[in-house]
Amino acid sequence: MLSTPSSLIASLEGVTKAYGAHRVLDGFDFTLEAGSVTALLGPNGAGKSTVAGLLTGRLRADDGRARLFGRDPSDQLARARMGIMLQAGGLPETLTVAEAVNLHAGYFARRLPTAAALEQAGLTALAGRRCDRLSGGEARKVQFAMAIAGSPDLLVLDEPTTGFDPESRRAMWDVVRAKADAGAGVLLATHHMDEAEALADRIVVIAGGRIIADGPPAAIKAQVAATAIRLRTRLPAERFRALPGVVRVETVGADLSLLTTDPRPTLEAAFALDPAVAHFEVTGASLEDALANLVRASRTVLKEAA
Repeated sequence: MLSTPSSLIASLEGVTKAYGAHRVLDGFDFTLEAGSVTALLGPNGAGKSTVAGLLTGRLRADDGRARLFGRDPSDQLARARMGIMLQAGGLPETLTVAEAVNLHAGYFARRLPTAAALEQAGLTALAGRRCDRLSGGEARKVQFAMAIAGSPDLLVLDEPTTGFDPESRRAMWDVVRAKADAGAGVLLATHHMDEAEALADRIVVIAGGRIIADGPPAAIKAQVAATAIRLRTRLPAERFRALPGVVRVETVGADLSLLTTDPRPTLEAAFALDPAVAHFEVTGASLEDALANLVRASRTVLKEAA
């Protein structure tokens, strides 16, 4: 994706990174823009955490160049403009929520008032509770409050809503979207496709240490020439795998989800197989379908090239 000099806030240029004999990234190029949410998607081990680590200065490239606000990501002036919410991160157990957020905000010149950070993170009612008495979801909210406490120009979020209830997830989405609309760049790493689709202006799919798709959510989904059929049946999923056009069958709650390249013959065959189908719904392929299809295709290409 092309970026203008004024919008570019972080980049990787020809970066190579290996752990021992395993090369995770090889000649990797990537950019982040201001005022936009970029979701980084891909299977485990694809290199998502490595990309985030290089951009935030927690990792060093073996070759190539990483830049953050035009500086080396380890530069303190660059890091002071960034807020990070990682999957793993401890809290000071003996401090209250307000004390912990206030202490962290004190490291930043453009700090948010503590009360504002707590309100945006949904923590006002928990301000006086000690951090060692929080639930997992509440602790994640404190980490989010810390990430936004310095009014960052870049917000890096790694699985931010783990442990959240649906209402809290949507509340955080609203805050993140507002930060991007106000001009901050957001890098989001998540396994929740609904989260990526709700927030992202741009989705970057990584597999095998390389970018295999890059674009708006609608463009990523459009790469799947297939239709999703959801139906309720008493028959096992295995009975539906050989139906015309079906490329994937999954159990979703009490239903089956069939991904098909030819929906009409699939539906006709499904009703012939089980005339007692109680409910069915036909929709376009989802972002999750697109991701699975893209990763599967990239693995086939790599296998054929080996």
